[in-house]
Amino acid sequence: MSNSLKSQFLLDPDVVFLNHGSFGATPRPVLEACQGFQLELEREPVRFLSIRARELLIESRAALAEYVGVGTDDIIYFPNPTTAINVVARSLADAYSTGNGKSAEGRPPLRLRAGDEILTSDHEYGAMERTWRYVCYRTGARFVQQHIPTPVTTQAEFVERFWSGVTPRTKVIFLSHITSPTALIFPLAEICRRARAAGILTVIDGAHAIGQIPLNLAELDADIYTAACHKWLSSAKGCAFLYTRPDIQPWLEPLVVSFGWENDHPGPSRYVDWHQWQGTRDLSPFLSVPAAIKFQKDNDWDAVRRRCHLMAIDTRRRIHALSDLEPICPEPVVPPAGAAIPDSAAWFCQMFSARLPQVNVDLLRKRMWDEYRIEAPLGPWRDQVRLRISFQGYNDQTDADTLVEAVTRLLPAVAL
Repeated sequence: MSNSLKSQFLLDPDVVFLNHGSFGATPRPVLEACQGFQLELEREPVRFLSIRARELLIESRAALAEYVGVGTDDIIYFPNPTTAINVVARSLADAYSTGNGKSAEGRPPLRLRAGDEILTSDHEYGAMERTWRYVCYRTGARFVQQHIPTPVTTQAEFVERFWSGVTPRTKVIFLSHITSPTALIFPLAEICRRARAAGILTVIDGAHAIGQIPLNLAELDADIYTAACHKWLSSAKGCAFLYTRPDIQPWLEPLVVSFGWENDHPGPSRYVDWHQWQGTRDLSPFLSVPAAIKFQKDNDWDAVRRRCHLMAIDTRRRIHALSDLEPICPEPVVPPAGAAIPDSAAWFCQMFSARLPQVNVDLLRKRMWDEYRIEAPLGPWRDQVRLRISFQGYNDQTDADTLVEAVTRLLPAVAL
């Protein structure tokens, strides 16, 4: 199975590609669909951008909305989650005042003020951290990073530890669904529930979630959620979405003001009007999403995820056996055949982060590439050296074995 699936991707066959988490990899059928839209655009640019693309965007958003369990007009496409979060963060800083301190709907806007707090963890993605720090610079708010020590233990303990950082000044909770540096799946449902009851806005970075774990946004019940479709869903590069709960959509200002503002022909959703049209740009990555969803359905992606999850469990165990270091999270219980992956207690799925002993990181990275052609993120995090491994459908046991062989052979040679 893995060989036939590997042939559906354009990855260099001489590279052991274990870094799907960074930028994803697009299957041939999805890339061909994307290129087909680009060719259609070039044949008749005016009609495509003014008529055809609008229809296709509705179809694409409908397919994605069904996939994640929300309404079609509650989702907007952006090129990446960083851009999407900037829409949210800048809106919270400026709160789209109309000159009288009210939102365009006449309601008091949600506006960050001096002394307000944005609560997050210390496992977040660097671009997002910088975005929120910039907003704090603009507003005088505080960016509070709650320390989440590793190894993590239980989901209940995680929730209580994180929630202990909430204060009367907490206005926003920002968390990753699956973290970038540690690849941990954070248990968000209970945090979102508590935040809703406390009147705290929840903003979730799900960059690594969609396509890797089952995702139902209606059940999660976050206020705002963004994810990168070009990662684990494997759409064409430059495709992410921003979901916003309907009753808070009026709070979000367009990051780019264009014809959707004061629209001459308004559609049924002002949220879509304000954010979708940004002038001439390549919309084809957004339009590739239905092809990506179909590709995974056609290839029994639940079985693919299960195979990758089991390979991740086994490979992580083998790597930690070499160093005798404690893993950063408990080993998942292997669910029975046919069960959803991951089960409710899993801390990781297709991507994991393994601790390594203190080594010359630059030398280890160079030798892994020069001698084994392994592409995988390796670097320091806190006081640890960590190796982050992604297993996607194109990977097989040979890739895992090559990684373990490289780590076994090279660790003694690069130890400090």
